[in-house]
Amino acid sequence: MNILDFISQPWHWSVSGLGIAIVMLLLLILGGRFGVSSSFSALCSIAGAGRKIAYFNSDWRKRSWLLLFVGGSMIGAYIASHFMASDAPVQIAQSTINDLAQIGVIAPQQLSEGAGFMPNEIFGLDHLGSTRTLVFVIVGGLLIGFGTRWAGGCTSGHAISGLANLQLPSLVAVIGFFIGGLLMTHLFFPFLFNL
Repeated sequence: MNILDFISQPWHWSVSGLGIAIVMLLLLILGGRFGVSSSFSALCSIAGAGRKIAYFNSDWRKRSWLLLFVGGSMIGAYIASHFMASDAPVQIAQSTINDLAQIGVIAPQQLSEGAGFMPNEIFGLDHLGSTRTLVFVIVGGLLIGFGTRWAGGCTSGHAISGLANLQLPSLVAVIGFFIGGLLMTHLFFPFLFNL
């Protein structure tokens, strides 16, 4: 087995769990906070938004490592998807495939049908102007942006960094994320797919 085959095979969940634990330990020691949404405010500060909006009037250099993290994540995603991708679509549980089929989303069985990360029934070019796609993309994007700002951080910031720092607001936010996810999955998805 060569190194590329070794890297691209599925790994046990404990490997990523250990990696996250090591990163969080280093951040606790160094006094840093982890969260992808913080990089967006740093980008706005770099672009000069602080001249008009006081929230963005901050020293982005203190969060420059987050910009490297986000940039590295994008580069890593590109490398993984273009050079290390499996020749099979994403594997999900049969119960999830059945639930998605009930609302009209078909999980791909072959790579020619798509990788399965972004369902064609929502994000396909032939559905670009549909009400459903507009709701998912535009309204969903606004809600994510507003929710991230209102909650004081994103899911990764609260669930990984905030909980590791034993912050009560992060626990409340994570509980809210789970409740929102359950409501979206069981109530709103079926409704939106009938639009």
